[in-house]
Amino acid sequence: QVQLVESGGGLVQAGGSLRLSCAASRRSFSPYAMGWFRQAPGKEREFVATISWSGGSTRYAESMKGRFTISRDKAKNTVNLQMNSLKPEDTAVYYCAASSTIVLGTTTRAYDYWGQGTQVTVSS
Repeated sequence: QVQLVESGGGLVQAGGSLRLSCAASRRSFSPYAMGWFRQAPGKEREFVATISWSGGSTRYAESMKGRFTISRDKAKNTVNLQMNSLKPEDTAVYYCAASSTIVLGTTTRAYDYWGQGTQVTVSS
């Protein structure tokens, strides 16, 4: 069993930046991909970004392109999400996820493991 633990959420003003990190508990963990999703109150969980673990290819939701950057550190078993130019509509709980079967999936079904989530609040 693998646990994913997110960190780095918080409160930021519009236009600001935050960096989220997610660490996998098992050092030998080698997923096909890791990604980030988010869920705002009253809304479904939506795809943010994903990265292939081996080659580092990335995929982003359209509204995040140019503002968010996903990266991974294989030595530390972590995946990061750098979020710039944040907007109030980016306010949500952000979840880290890992897939053992699918590369660059954009749906929640593609992911086997999930973190507990970290709150990001962007004030206007």
